[in-house]
Amino acid sequence: MRRHLSSALILALSLGAWPLSAAESKKPPAEKIDMAECLGCHKEIEPLKALGKHAALSCTACHSGLSAHATNVESLPGTRLDHETCGGCHKDQFSSFSTFDYKKLARVEKSQPAERSPNPAWEKLMAGHGFTKEHNAPRGHTFMLVDHLAVDRAYGGRFQPKKGWQYVTEQGVLKAWDVLEDTVPGTNEHKPFKPETAPAANPTCIQCKSQDNILRWKFMGDKDPKARFDRTSNPVEVARSVSNALNCIFCHDPHAAKPRIVRDALIQALTRPEKDTLWHQDPKATKIDVVEFREGFRKIALLEKYDSKLQCGQCHVEYNCNAGFNPADGTKVGYDSGVTNHFPFKDVFQMYEHYNKLGFRDFKHAGTGGLLWKAQHPEAETFWNSRHDKNGVGCADCHMPKVKNKAGKTYTSHWQTSPRNYLEQTCLRCHKDMDEKKAIYQIDSIKHYVRGKMRKAEFWLVALIDKIAEAKKAGVAEDILKQAQEQHMKAHVLWEWWTAENSDGFHNPDAARQSLTTSVEEARKGIQLLADAISPKAPAK
Repeated sequence: MRRHLSSALILALSLGAWPLSAAESKKPPAEKIDMAECLGCHKEIEPLKALGKHAALSCTACHSGLSAHATNVESLPGTRLDHETCGGCHKDQFSSFSTFDYKKLARVEKSQPAERSPNPAWEKLMAGHGFTKEHNAPRGHTFMLVDHLAVDRAYGGRFQPKKGWQYVTEQGVLKAWDVLEDTVPGTNEHKPFKPETAPAANPTCIQCKSQDNILRWKFMGDKDPKARFDRTSNPVEVARSVSNALNCIFCHDPHAAKPRIVRDALIQALTRPEKDTLWHQDPKATKIDVVEFREGFRKIALLEKYDSKLQCGQCHVEYNCNAGFNPADGTKVGYDSGVTNHFPFKDVFQMYEHYNKLGFRDFKHAGTGGLLWKAQHPEAETFWNSRHDKNGVGCADCHMPKVKNKAGKTYTSHWQTSPRNYLEQTCLRCHKDMDEKKAIYQIDSIKHYVRGKMRKAEFWLVALIDKIAEAKKAGVAEDILKQAQEQHMKAHVLWEWWTAENSDGFHNPDAARQSLTTSVEEARKGIQLLADAISPKAPAK
């Protein structure tokens, strides 16, 4: 079912109705207005309002300047997208969202031995990609925007903390520009400003960090006169325009007070005619109701029930937001292409064929010259069809369990952290035969087992990279080199998925083992292909 907004709302929102700035959002709305007057024009909102507990909530709770807007449609209202707006009523959820985890250190490189990939293997395996400048383990949703803006690979080092390293201990629900500053404010130039940094950020990437631009970004980031930003916009300008990380409106519809998703590429994936995603193939998949605003300018999808696989799957997925290359002919794919805002929403074993059919590779390997793919963070697809998933467990059961406040009232924790931090409410709720020590022991055993398989896959990938370099020096024919580069791609996909996936395989250890051992086999095939070409066997006498 698709709904469409009234022409009055189309006109008003096409003119702007921008979110409030960080400073403005702190001011409580003062005016009073008859909600019926708003709904008289905004017909599409009325059925949404009737669906949930926000039915009687005044429009002024989230919007300002409504009196002026009611008399002059060109006088645009403000829209509050900060967490404090929802937190005024949902105090426990708001408080838990900002919980600080001292166990998750800031700016810990995934390529450190304590994490996922030992140096210098990472540098060699990903040579030529911006993630070699800085590739960090996540430390929580409160910091996701600040850490993105400050990371060395994103904006060339231009956005720096105002208080130096003290910023890593900032607590509460952070506003990005309260913590950071632009050290080169006089230019929008997107380039490295510090040694060993990269300008790898882009406008689409921001859509997972913040939805402050939900009214200024057309569905899929397409160009439109009514949109302030699109996929081709200057990344620095887009970055400066956002302040709030992971707004509540990602998962909660403010009018209907119902679960929803807003990430455009996920909605596109779930509605594409091929019906080829994990969601389409799941007989128990949660049904969605796509709602169109401004004649398709934006879309949301209301969910029939809370489903953290979809809600978390707005960001914790493999997606492409980069420019890159077409593997068929090596031509560049730019941000004007819709491929640069794309969710496959498939598992690791489908990735190679999916990106072949899509006609996309992320980067050219600096050592081999071959075109490769870079995974993002595919937790949702990895978890799909896992043992926990088949037993009815969702992301929220482990990462956002039901807990009690000081008054004994039960609520959903919005800390969104490791189940290690509340084992009694997560693992031990189902695994009655375990205690906390046993649970931690089993979790760590699985993760270390998968890390071991990753190490083996990395060894053989490095060996293949070296063999390609050797073959080039030996003058091996170009068609053989291309076959070896393609073997590299096959092996790379089956390994790199697990460096990007943030559970070290715990979300699906069976898939991790199958994928990583197959990666080893594919790398060995490439090595053997080149070995035969470099030193062909003499014909039998």
